[in-house]
Amino acid sequence: MTSAPTARQATDAEQPFPSPSPPAFRNYVETVLDGLSAVPGREVVVGDGRRLGADEFRSLVYRLARALRECGVERGRTVTLLCGNVPETLAVRYAVNLLGAHFNHLYMRLGADVQAALMADVDTYAFVVDPRLAERAARLAAAVPVERVLVLGGDGVLGEDLLALADKQDDAPLPSAARPEDLCFIRHSGGTTGHPKGIRSTFARMQDLRLVAGLFGGRERRDLVCIPLSHAGGFLADATLAGGGTVVLHYAFDPAEVLATVARERITNMFLLPPLLYQILDHPDAAHADTSSLRQVTYGGTPSSPVRIAEAVRRLGPVLQQGYGQFEAGAVSVLPAAEHDPDRLDVLRTAGRVVPGVEVEIRDEHGAALPAGQVGEICVRADGVMEGYWKNPELTAEVLRDGWVHTGDLGRLDGDGYLTVVDRIKDMIAVVGGHVYTTELEDFLHTHPAVRQCAVYGVRGDGGHERVHATVVPRPGVQVTADELRTLVRDGRGEMYVPDRIDFADALPLTDAGKPDKKELRLRAA
Repeated sequence: MTSAPTARQATDAEQPFPSPSPPAFRNYVETVLDGLSAVPGREVVVGDGRRLGADEFRSLVYRLARALRECGVERGRTVTLLCGNVPETLAVRYAVNLLGAHFNHLYMRLGADVQAALMADVDTYAFVVDPRLAERAARLAAAVPVERVLVLGGDGVLGEDLLALADKQDDAPLPSAARPEDLCFIRHSGGTTGHPKGIRSTFARMQDLRLVAGLFGGRERRDLVCIPLSHAGGFLADATLAGGGTVVLHYAFDPAEVLATVARERITNMFLLPPLLYQILDHPDAAHADTSSLRQVTYGGTPSSPVRIAEAVRRLGPVLQQGYGQFEAGAVSVLPAAEHDPDRLDVLRTAGRVVPGVEVEIRDEHGAALPAGQVGEICVRADGVMEGYWKNPELTAEVLRDGWVHTGDLGRLDGDGYLTVVDRIKDMIAVVGGHVYTTELEDFLHTHPAVRQCAVYGVRGDGGHERVHATVVPRPGVQVTADELRTLVRDGRGEMYVPDRIDFADALPLTDAGKPDKKELRLRAA
C-alpha cells in the first residue's frame, strides 16, 4: 500500500543540532516600530497625497495610542475600524495593538446589515471611522451602540476627531501592554461561501511576522498595497514595515494607476489576487508600462489560470510567485519565481511546495490520510494556525481538530511534494455521474483564446440538484459563442463538465478582497 504523503519539517532527532529555544514574546507592533527605527530618514508610508517618514509615522502611532488610551481603549477591548487604505489606518491598527486591545477591520463592500451584525458580535467598544465613509458609519453607529465614535479627521458631527486628540499627546515611546495570549485581531472571512466567520488571532500568533517578511519580502522593499488593508494587504504591509521597507497605498484598485505607480514609485513588490492581475495584463497601458523595478509579484487568495499566469511571466519577467494559505491556517505553500516556467503549465497549476514549519496531509471524508495523487481535504498543522472562531466553539471544533486545521479546500500532493488546490468543498458541483471541480473547468475555459476571465459555479435547479453555470468575460474584438465553448469542453473534458448555461459579461463581480463573487453570480443566475 502506498503511504500517505505528508509535507513536514524534520524532527528534533533528525536535526544535526538541537533546536534553539523559542524567542521571548515581543508584540509585533514593537517589531514594526523597530523596523522603522532602522531607517529614520526614509519615507515609509506613501498614500492619500502624503509621504510620511519613519520618525513621523512612529510619532503618529505613539500619539494615537495615548489618545485612544484616554478614550478608554485598553487590554481586552475591541476597536472596530471602518477605514480605507490611508496612512492613519495603519497607524491606528498599531496604536490599538500597542495598548493590548484588538481590532476588527470591516470589509467595505459588505452590506450595512452584515457590518452592523459583525460590529455587535465582537462587542465593539470604540468605532474608528474614515471620514470618506461617514454616511455608512452613521448608519452603523445608529444601529450598534458603542462607547466612543472616533473619526480620522472631519467636522466632529459623527464623532470626536481622533487626529485632533492625538495632536495634543506626547510622542515618546510607549511600552506594549499586550500579553502573548491576548487577542490581537478578529479577522472575518470574506463570506464567499456563507456568513462571514470571525477568526481569532492572538499576539503570540503574530510573532511569525519575520517569517512572512522573509517569504514575501526582501531588502529595501517598496510594496504597493492596492488591495484592502482589512484583508491580506494589512498583514503584508506589517511585514514590509518590519523589514525596514516602504508601503505605498492605493485607496482603490485601478489597473492604470497601478501601472503608473509601479513606474513612478519604483515599486519592487506587489500582492494581487488573480482577477486583479488579469486586469493589469489586459489594460492597454501594460504593453508599454515600465515595470523594470518589480522584483516580486505574489498572487494568491483564489484559484488562478495557468495560461494567464504564463502570460504574466512573459509580460513581467521572472518575478511571479504564488502563495497559498488561509487566515485560519496561515501561510501553507509557495511556488517561487524560479519555478514559474511559462512552458510548464503542469507546474503553474500547482500551489508549490509546503513552507518550512508547516505540515500538510490530504484526508478523505473519514479523516484518513490519502496517498499521493488522490484528491481529498487539505489539512494543515503549524504553530501559526488560528486559535479558533469568535464565539463559535462548535465550528472551531469542526475545523480545528487535534491541532489540524481542516481547510475546506480540496487538493492533492504529488510524489515531488507539489500541492495542487483543486476546489473549495462548497464550490464543488455534484452532478449525475460524479463531481465537477470548478477550478479545473475554469482552467480549461481559459485555454480558449477568446476567454479573458471566467467563473464556474453551481446553481440549484427546481428539482434541488445543481447545474453547472459559467460566466465568461470575452477578450475585446474576439467572437465566441456559448455553443462553441460547450463543444470545446465536451471534446476536452467530457459531457459531465459541459455547462448547462454560459453567460457573457463585461466583467466579473468581485468581493472586497478581489475574489470572484460567486454568491452574487448565483443570485444573478437564479
